Amino acid sequence: MVGKRVLRAEWTKLRSVPSTTWSVLAVVGLTVLLSFVVAASVDTSGSAPGCTPGAAGCGDEDVVLNGLSGVVFGQFAVVAVAALAATGEYATGMIRSTLTAVPRRSTVLAAKATVVGALCLAAGLVASLAAFLVSQPVLHGNGFVPEQGYPIVSLADEPVLRAVVGSGLYLALVGLLSLAVGMILRHTAAAITTVFALLLVPFIAALLLPEHSRELVQRYSPMTAGLAIQRTVERADSVPIGVWAGLGVLACWAAAALVGAFVVINQRDA
Repeated sequence: MVGKRVLRAEWTKLRSVPSTTWSVLAVVGLTVLLSFVVAASVDTSGSAPGCTPGAAGCGDEDVVLNGLSGVVFGQFAVVAVAALAATGEYATGMIRSTLTAVPRRSTVLAAKATVVGALCLAAGLVASLAAFLVSQPVLHGNGFVPEQGYPIVSLADEPVLRAVVGSGLYLALVGLLSLAVGMILRHTAAAITTVFALLLVPFIAALLLPEHSRELVQRYSPMTAGLAIQRTVERADSVPIGVWAGLGVLACWAAAALVGAFVVINQRDA
């Protein structure tokens, strides 16, 4: 059990760092801005009037996924704020004071994970909701309307709500993964670089692989599998994994990293 005193101390340390505020604003700003850009760049050219998505001669764009595309960029700010939450104390030497005040290192890690996870979840939910609300009118203006086979979607639709909330959960899990890697490596640049590699390298590598190998990589890489939660339309190029199963893959990556962090911080000096 993580005590309120420890949680309050971790929250105080996190919010007292100026970069935290800027990083949270960057999460929201990048997500909304890039979602707007993607929404503005797609249209329904090639679709037959009155068709339904997926039918022959009709476009099958996923207007919800397109409207949440900025999450891919917002996650970079999440990685930064979470990694800094882990490595900042090692850089200043303050970790010694923390471990003196709270000798149980597992409690310190749990408190950091709770605070960082909650902050990233809150920022992620605000960012994904704002991105959805900003992008949908733009997509409608670009022809994604019922006359072209694209129904007007809203948060009242279960797949839409799942995609928006799931995007927030995705960013929270990326934050926990980054925090754990930071606790293991204890160096900000190394932690950020490592997490970026975990997220991006499998995605890029999959583009160069034959179909069977590509699908295997997509199913088990944290970013491509995790972002399946945004899917509301099945396409030929969709990641071959269920929407919640994909988010579960990312959760397993985060959990494995947290277990590794727990083992490491209990076996070495501060």
